[in-house]
Amino acid sequence: MEIRILKQHELEIIKDLAYRIWPLTYGNIISQEQMAYMLEWMYSLENLESNFFNNHTYFCIALNGTDVGFLDIETNHPEEGNMKIHKIYVLPEFHGKSVGFELMNKAKDFANENEMKSMSLQVNRNNSAVDFYKRFGFEIIDEQDFEIGNGFYMNDFVMSYKIKV
Repeated sequence: MEIRILKQHELEIIKDLAYRIWPLTYGNIISQEQMAYMLEWMYSLENLESNFFNNHTYFCIALNGTDVGFLDIETNHPEEGNMKIHKIYVLPEFHGKSVGFELMNKAKDFANENEMKSMSLQVNRNNSAVDFYKRFGFEIIDEQDFEIGNGFYMNDFVMSYKIKV
């Protein structure tokens, strides 16, 4: 497995993977209308580039030269010393092959390198990834409904991981 930091001209990789992963991940969780809205909102190249220039770091993981997942992190969000995992996705056919685990380890290493004290993330309450995050050591600290526009909500758990220094 190879994990690399993406450059601005490679952000299309994130968009392409998201459009392949989301229908399989969220098809039974959110409506098709909400999925289309969220994909355009979160994964437009304009939004990805804006994030890229505002303290987001994008990683991509490849197996045998094929990109199969990605990670989007931001240090000092929402406060200093916390690293937020905004996105972590792996193509479903690669679940159970340690790909997500490798991305989470990359996030943890990056947090340590940048002297973060904790990591946080949000995950849909009906997403099976909740159990994956718990196995990694994340704890549910809150349950929130975030209004995202067009009458849609993200119904998420907020999870946190304390980094042992």
